[in-house]
Amino acid sequence: MTDVLWVIVGIVIGSIGGILTISLLTAGKTEDLYTEISNLSNEVQDLRVQRELLKGEIERLNKPRRKPTPRKKRGYKPRNTRKKK
Repeated sequence: MTDVLWVIVGIVIGSIGGILTISLLTAGKTEDLYTEISNLSNEVQDLRVQRELLKGEIERLNKPRRKPTPRKKRGYKPRNTRKKK
């Protein structure tokens, strides 16, 4: 009976030690994951802004253009001011 009790105590202590070891080993990796997620979310935001700017540029280029206003007419001055006989 006492052997079974010692086995159970060993399993409990071992599982607690294993959980602590795993959590200490993965603590540094979670920080890296948070920074990676932050970098990726910033990149996604930049790409969304770029997409909106490009959509506006496409709309501006696809919009039909008005006919340009004509130039002002120049005053006509006749070259020959002499009267013909």
